[in-house]
Amino acid sequence: MLKRLLLCLPLLWLAGCETVQTTQGGAVGVSREQRMVSALSSSQVDAMAAKAYAEMLEEARQKGVLNKDAAMTRRLRRIADDLIPQVVHFRPDARNWAWEVNLIQDDQLNASCMPGGKILFYSGIVERLQLTDDEIAQIMGHEIAHALREHGREAISRAYVAQTGTQLAGALLGLGEMSRQAADAAVHYGLTLPNSRSNETEADLIGLELAARAGYNPQAAITLWQKMERASQGSPPAFLSTHPTSTGRIQTLQNAIPRVQPLYEAARR
Repeated sequence: MLKRLLLCLPLLWLAGCETVQTTQGGAVGVSREQRMVSALSSSQVDAMAAKAYAEMLEEARQKGVLNKDAAMTRRLRRIADDLIPQVVHFRPDARNWAWEVNLIQDDQLNASCMPGGKILFYSGIVERLQLTDDEIAQIMGHEIAHALREHGREAISRAYVAQTGTQLAGALLGLGEMSRQAADAAVHYGLTLPNSRSNETEADLIGLELAARAGYNPQAAITLWQKMERASQGSPPAFLSTHPTSTGRIQTLQNAIPRVQPLYEAARR
């Protein structure tokens, strides 16, 4: 009974969701339609992200770790200046976003681009991996792609749907706490994780094309993830992770490089 209900939940959610196409496919052919909660607009998510970003910057400023390395900050902003004009190939409106690029002095291997174009790098990912400009462009392109595809809005929508679905299953069936946890796990592993892995692959492919169009070598995507694989000292199985394994990710990128290589060569000319 529970299994049948979980299979039917998407039909119950349709009334509160809409199907959207956030970006054009580009040379890499990312064309998946996305389901968003109708009441949650792009502008609302962008506003929430801008507020969170400002708070992060203020906290870093108070700690004295915001844009502390002026040379690295300039380097990141120069690469962003090359990448941002290329977003028009996926969504023309994004060229006019209020883009920002900032650096936090921290040892963690992390970078992000929040909805609306708020880019944040941590110094550790550049320093510990000894990244070239081409490799930085792959990371930045990947993070920009998440923003272009509105993966943040999609994740919020998915979390809302999963939570609502679990509560609905419990209410209809009178489930106890353990059963509700099982239902939550079913929704999580059956719906959330595959979409999240799909989002990561989409960001890899779009980021690869953005970097190529900006004149950054696509082969750097391979060397980047080889470095990440060595730094991670092992990774969880792909089925239980929101990210593809490094091996699977590298293979996907290798398969896509021939599609963007002409764009890179044209940009270099």
